[in-house]
Amino acid sequence: MDFIHQVIDLFLHLDVHLSAVIAQFGVYTYVILFAVVFAETGLVITPILPGDSLLFAVGAFAAAGSLHGIAAYVLLLMAAILGDTVNYFIGNMIGEKAFGMRNRFLKREYLVRTQDFYRRHGGKTIIIARFIPIIRTFAPFVAGAGNMSYSTFFFYNVLGAVLWVTLLLGSGYFFGNIPLVKEHFESVILAIIFVSILPGIIEFLRHRLRRKGKSTEA
Repeated sequence: MDFIHQVIDLFLHLDVHLSAVIAQFGVYTYVILFAVVFAETGLVITPILPGDSLLFAVGAFAAAGSLHGIAAYVLLLMAAILGDTVNYFIGNMIGEKAFGMRNRFLKREYLVRTQDFYRRHGGKTIIIARFIPIIRTFAPFVAGAGNMSYSTFFFYNVLGAVLWVTLLLGSGYFFGNIPLVKEHFESVILAIIFVSILPGIIEFLRHRLRRKGKSTEA
């Protein structure tokens, strides 16, 4: 429970924690930010790290002058691209075998959900998944384990990363320091998290309704 509380606190008070990191680590903050985004997109075992909300917060701090906007943008864009690339090759090497092991992070339900999403949307999944937590982490893994060529994956990977980082970091840069937003930063972060998981909720409900419909017909 302590771990869960710490994760919730990290998400809800991301501005406070990021401010403390900047004050303590200075220029090395960029290394930490790079590592977090890289791990969230590139390591299958870390899908719960902040992604969307972190980019928004970084944009807000960049607009306030606490971080260099262009440097943060370039580094986080590189982290997003490299993260998905590493994830793709991990999936290409070990595929579904990794999900045969008992591991609380590698839940097979995440893999199945992403595979289903991938079958319906094809290569566009790599772009769409950028904006959906959990699926964002597993989509490149599934692409690597499947039959998507690296050249095709690379195209969607770069395009998705550019859209994701530009939209979220840009939103934080232009809107993060508006007084109303600063005063209700927790609520804004919650709204970002809700919007990001909304497509997953909709897909889950659709899946349940389809299964219910089939069972009724049977």
